[in-house]
Amino acid sequence: MTFDELKEKALSLPYAPGVYIMRNKDDKVIYVGKAKKLKNRVSQYFQNTASHTPKTRLMVSRIDHFDVIVAASEFEALVLECSLIKRYMPKYNILLKDDKGYPYLRLNMKDVYPRITMVSRISEDGAGYYGPYGSRGVTQDVMEAIRLTLKLPGCKREFPRDIGKDRPCLNYHMNQCGGWCMEGKSCVEYRALMEQARQLLLGNYKTVASEIREQMLTAADNLEFELAASLRDRLQAVESLGQKQLVTAGTLADTDVIGYAETEAKACFAVLHFSGGNLLDKDYEVFSVPDDRESAVSSLMKQYYLSRGLAPRRVLLPFEIEDAELFAQLLEQQYGRKPHLRVPQRGDNVRLVELACKNAFKEAERVTSREEKNHGTLMLLGKMLALEPPRRIESYDISNISGTDIVASMVVFEDGKPRKKDYRRFKIEALTNQDDYASMAQVVRRRFSHYKAGDEGFDQAPDLLLIDGGIAHARVAVEALEQLGLRMNVFGMVKDDRHRTRALVTPEGHEIGIDSNQAVFSFIGTIQEETHRFAITYHRQLRGKRLRYSELDSIPGIGPKRKQDLLKTFKSIAAISRASISELERLLPRDAAAAVYHHFHRPEEES
Repeated sequence: MTFDELKEKALSLPYAPGVYIMRNKDDKVIYVGKAKKLKNRVSQYFQNTASHTPKTRLMVSRIDHFDVIVAASEFEALVLECSLIKRYMPKYNILLKDDKGYPYLRLNMKDVYPRITMVSRISEDGAGYYGPYGSRGVTQDVMEAIRLTLKLPGCKREFPRDIGKDRPCLNYHMNQCGGWCMEGKSCVEYRALMEQARQLLLGNYKTVASEIREQMLTAADNLEFELAASLRDRLQAVESLGQKQLVTAGTLADTDVIGYAETEAKACFAVLHFSGGNLLDKDYEVFSVPDDRESAVSSLMKQYYLSRGLAPRRVLLPFEIEDAELFAQLLEQQYGRKPHLRVPQRGDNVRLVELACKNAFKEAERVTSREEKNHGTLMLLGKMLALEPPRRIESYDISNISGTDIVASMVVFEDGKPRKKDYRRFKIEALTNQDDYASMAQVVRRRFSHYKAGDEGFDQAPDLLLIDGGIAHARVAVEALEQLGLRMNVFGMVKDDRHRTRALVTPEGHEIGIDSNQAVFSFIGTIQEETHRFAITYHRQLRGKRLRYSELDSIPGIGPKRKQDLLKTFKSIAAISRASISELERLLPRDAAAAVYHHFHRPEEES
């Protein structure tokens, strides 16, 4: 279908809830979405595409045709959307990278000799399943911690088949196993330990510790000191395990806290699991910055909880999502528990959300490369200024003290990085008093006169000109360009009371605040500081040179070579002025030495 045909079809859709399915020319599903009103939502894709983000524009450009499914309610549309996303895994939906489910620990107490094993999913076999856990590594750690605490077998021998068939393995000799493969071991005692293991998987550390402590005291009363010592060691191991909180967040978490954050190029969705105020675990997903953060978080939450197999009692959100109530109903239908979803406004819960968002930012920042940061910042800057992302930026600053040694700097940033070989310095001509506006006009005219002439080093046009100063400076630059018949994007840099650029201003006086976006604020601040540094360095060089040589310029017989020799030997004008005739004659001919001496020791000073 053509773009106009797609637009016409979208405008013909009903004002009804449903799901829309975007397909490419190969009939492959590339996006699935849900809408309260299909006509309103779908038609937005084919109207005013300039306002779309690059990712959305790319997706729209690849739509060949689309289908819609009208639903009886918004809830039905939500269920259908989740099902279709899981079925098609569309390219332009934000997807969890690992949607294979989460590992569980399985323990079947109906077996004569129960064993703890790791499994990928729950089966209807009468066994107990504990989890899910965040990863297979975490699951293995929990299983191993419980095994070592209770000294349960970790080998592949099967009981009772392999009891007494071979010597105990190395785990027994390392005191990491009770030697349950040896003859004479009690099955009742083994099952009692496995019941304690089950209680630990449920998080009932205190119950298990209390039971072991009672057994230890009984053994001591019966003078069974070796057994009491063994139970003492087991009690310490259980208490240590409880302190480490090696439990599944899925089973015990009463609160999940959702965090979301963006860098210049990446976004992160994070989930912190809490139980009784204790942080148990963290899951997260990093992806490209989405068009709509609310939709992204909503989509990832659906995938996350529908794949875990259970839901917490409470979910704290960083901001409102459109279909939170419908989503809670879906989880209730799925798991028999309806979590309470809310955005906290005050107190400890706000701090928990802030912690989750901080974790999300750190993860997003960790995987964002320098190139991605630069590109993302330029995208943000272009969006704020209503421009295409500026690839080449030129910045100008004037430096002088009381109208002397007036200079200007031109600093170039390309693709977000300084391009020092394109930096230029200008010595202001024919101005003896301090006039920043006239100085700026002269610099802009000179720079772009070279550009119009095609002179090497000036032959590239910038996408953005930043002028140090406010609206008046920006206007002066625009007027200078217009005199040359040129039009360019010019903005003045407006400072705050700490001399940092807080906003950019157009020549018409429209201010665009940048201090609310840290990435852009830091980037423009870097450009401002670099422009000022380059200008002031050149100014100091000229001023230093002028001051350094002015006292010697008027002395007869002292040319550039002798000036250089004098300064190299005496280091400063002050030291030269204090030198005696004999000291000067070691370096200069007698007449020149006398001229230098008498320049600094005039007769009226000697009288």
